[in-house]
Amino acid sequence: MQIEMWSGQDDAASTILEGLAKEFEKAHPNVTINMSPGASSTDQLLQKLSAGFAGKQYPDISYAFGSWAGQLEGTGRTLDISDEVEQTDVKWGEFTAAARDTVQPSGTKVIGFPAVVDNIGLLYNKTVFDKAGVAYPTADWSWDDFRSAAKKLTDPATHTYGYGYSVSGSEETTWQFWPHLWQNGGSILSEDGKSSAFSSPAAVDSLSLLRSMAVDDKSVYLDQTDTKFGQLFVNNRIGMITSGPWQLSDLKTGGTDYGVVNLPGTNGDHQTVSGPDIWALFDHKDKNRAYWSFQFTKWLTSAEQDERFNVAIGNLPLRSSSASSEAVKHVTAEYPGYEVFVANSDNVKETRPTTKNYAALSVVIGKTIAAVLQGKGEPEPALQQAAETADAEMKK
Repeated sequence: MQIEMWSGQDDAASTILEGLAKEFEKAHPNVTINMSPGASSTDQLLQKLSAGFAGKQYPDISYAFGSWAGQLEGTGRTLDISDEVEQTDVKWGEFTAAARDTVQPSGTKVIGFPAVVDNIGLLYNKTVFDKAGVAYPTADWSWDDFRSAAKKLTDPATHTYGYGYSVSGSEETTWQFWPHLWQNGGSILSEDGKSSAFSSPAAVDSLSLLRSMAVDDKSVYLDQTDTKFGQLFVNNRIGMITSGPWQLSDLKTGGTDYGVVNLPGTNGDHQTVSGPDIWALFDHKDKNRAYWSFQFTKWLTSAEQDERFNVAIGNLPLRSSSASSEAVKHVTAEYPGYEVFVANSDNVKETRPTTKNYAALSVVIGKTIAAVLQGKGEPEPALQQAAETADAEMKK
């Protein structure tokens, strides 16, 4: 039985995956996993899949960004494994709710397994804090504490900023905003999922906070590129950024003296955002291919293999049962703060929409946030206009 898999991974991660596939093949001699990256970059996988669907040449398994889940299900090519994941040995409940929701974009079908989970916390540069004489952030910080510290850390004479934020208008801009919205009780979409809900008072208050920091306090480095604020943080020019565990290797390489806490909150709510990616499974109307595709991804995402793949390359563990594993302890020893992101999974309460229109909505709100933080508009009318534009896009 030949199973084709598009890994979407770089060289180091692909090497680990290929080794695991060989192990599975050894245990199941009747199965061959034909693994390849699928495209020259992960970003191009969706286009490659779309072309494959048109030409009826597509894989059994493919890595996919979670934001693509709704589009993939909408093609009618995905495999529904709703019944299979209910099997006791799958231990479906060990995956976070956000990860489970992402592979159930319409709520009616399970189209694959979680592949990668992450979240964002507050990284702080101890060198910048010490120089400014400001106390380090704590796990119970409010957004007022955060704003006050950012203002104190900012020093125009040395071009040092208290905080860094993306104003590229990309998903980086958008997804850093969602925790503010959720902590204030707001929502991205209406209950029926057919229209936007981000022009609410909760959203206005959230964006007003960021605008006050950026425009009034001038304590925010506004990054047009999505890449510079991380570099400036490493080099002791920014006091705080919101980022995830992927940032830790750069901090270690740069010799940065840093700490990690969960996000500052509102009324004790410290929600974060997660961006689960998935192993999408595709239907070829072949029961054997479907069976072995499911069996391999179930095995690959089990606690044992997850620790040897995701945790080994610095991603967060997929499963709650792995949170206190020796593998996690090993990575924590190498990358201090990793354990904070592991525990921060408990603060993932909401899921970014996986509807096929989310990408268009994200572009609209991202551009709006970027404009307001650069002083080009006020939060309330800007969000109202964005909501109207997003609703028109969602009807297309």
